Amino acid sequence: MRSGPAEVLVSGDGQIQFGTYMMGEDTPVHGRQLAGWDDLPDLDDASVPMPASHGAWPGWLLAGVRVLTFDFLIHHEQGAAGLPAALDELRRATAIRQEETPLVVQLAGARRLMWARVTKRSLPASRNYTWGKPTGAIEWTCSDPRRYEVEEQVARTGLPVPEPGLDWHPADPPPGLEWDLDWGADGTPGAVTVDNDGDADTYPVLAITGPVIRPAVTNQATGAVLEYDLTLAATDRLVIDTRDGTATLNDTAPRVYTATARSTPEQAFTLPPGPSLLTFRAEEFNDTCALTVLWRSAWW
Repeated sequence: MRSGPAEVLVSGDGQIQFGTYMMGEDTPVHGRQLAGWDDLPDLDDASVPMPASHGAWPGWLLAGVRVLTFDFLIHHEQGAAGLPAALDELRRATAIRQEETPLVVQLAGARRLMWARVTKRSLPASRNYTWGKPTGAIEWTCSDPRRYEVEEQVARTGLPVPEPGLDWHPADPPPGLEWDLDWGADGTPGAVTVDNDGDADTYPVLAITGPVIRPAVTNQATGAVLEYDLTLAATDRLVIDTRDGTATLNDTAPRVYTATARSTPEQAFTLPPGPSLLTFRAEEFNDTCALTVLWRSAWW
């Protein structure tokens, strides 16, 4: 899973954080409009027209990239004297980079996270520019069109462990109905419920630590299964990134090829909106291995 910003600096509505650079309210870069934020991204409609009738057979709707355009006015508290430094900071923050950078936006009390690259920057040298109040625009392109909650959620479970049951262990055979009963500890169900509070499917990251043989995770909400023909030692960890479609052993060794025949493709293992019950199973049960689920709720 891609990491969010090292530190969230956004504290109120109308603020934008790109990497560590702040724009919007309480900054020299005053926002005028952010286009594309609450719009649906462009959709690729795979519907097929009916050859001898009106309409079409509905096909998949797949979202394309999300393009955001931020129109702004630069006004430094020092006036024209502070403009050179403000412009230099803006240019550095919006320079061409190949990798995507965390982008945090808060509007109407909702703080959301995306990953974006600057694909256009406009700073026309108009009269406003020479008067010390230039206007401009920034265009970001986000390869993943979903908007995510900023804080990453974590849930854990182990394999099922049954209750030990009733244990009757008197020191001496009791007379009559004198009982010394031990009801035992609670069992472990081997399942965990994760909540996607958004309105779009989201991709979890699953980390399985050994010792375990042939681990399997099933999403009871969708029926999707991830199962790997692997034996993990106590020091091993298998990380499945469902967005990237990878399964990696100990951070270095690809293990996607160990997926069993009943296993779902990794990128098809998503969390739909609402709660999902994930069950953790294996060929042999023990009480030391664990499944850790990391996810962010997602919105269109």
